[in-house]
Amino acid sequence: MTIQAVIFDIGNVLIEWQPERYYDRVMGEDRRRAMFAEVDLHGMNDRVDLGEGFRDFIYEVADQHPDWRDEIRQWHDNWIELAQPVIPHSLNLMKRLQAKGVPVFALTNFGIESFAYAQTQYAFLSDFDHAYVSGHMRVAKPDPEIYRMVEDHSGIAPGALLFTDDRADNIAAAKARGWNAHLFQGPEGWADCLVRHGVLTAEEAAA
Repeated sequence: MTIQAVIFDIGNVLIEWQPERYYDRVMGEDRRRAMFAEVDLHGMNDRVDLGEGFRDFIYEVADQHPDWRDEIRQWHDNWIELAQPVIPHSLNLMKRLQAKGVPVFALTNFGIESFAYAQTQYAFLSDFDHAYVSGHMRVAKPDPEIYRMVEDHSGIAPGALLFTDDRADNIAAAKARGWNAHLFQGPEGWADCLVRHGVLTAEEAAA
């Protein structure tokens, strides 16, 4: 089946998302490990991705852990430093697909307010033909419901969708619905996948 739309995850596909790296820099690896062992920060972020208030919920968690209050608040206050830098080759692939008239969607676990903020820092996040954002949808990958919602909204059959994500569980869920899906381990492999599916030529997919 001909590919009718290409779908990008955002974190670690278009923009690096490495909170541990940020905290290692600002507080040292040993203290970071201690904090992450005591506080489920990724679970906190998952709640934001499902629509909890960006600042309010993170500050609530911070207040529940006074020993780490200031550090946890940085997840909100210095958030853009957790979500950087852009992955240039991935962004170029997105732009080249769009230049050819290929519809490009985002399917991302992202909070409502954090995504709006990210759009002010990364203009290309406003360039998708449609951005499917978990916070607005109130469901997150790898729940099968979020993939069904994409299918219903786009009107595109599963076999005509091509999706990349850096998490194996998200890829497995997409494949279970009949999507073409590629586990992102670097932009070069994703570029090769786009060439194999005939949506870009090798020249167009080059770094």
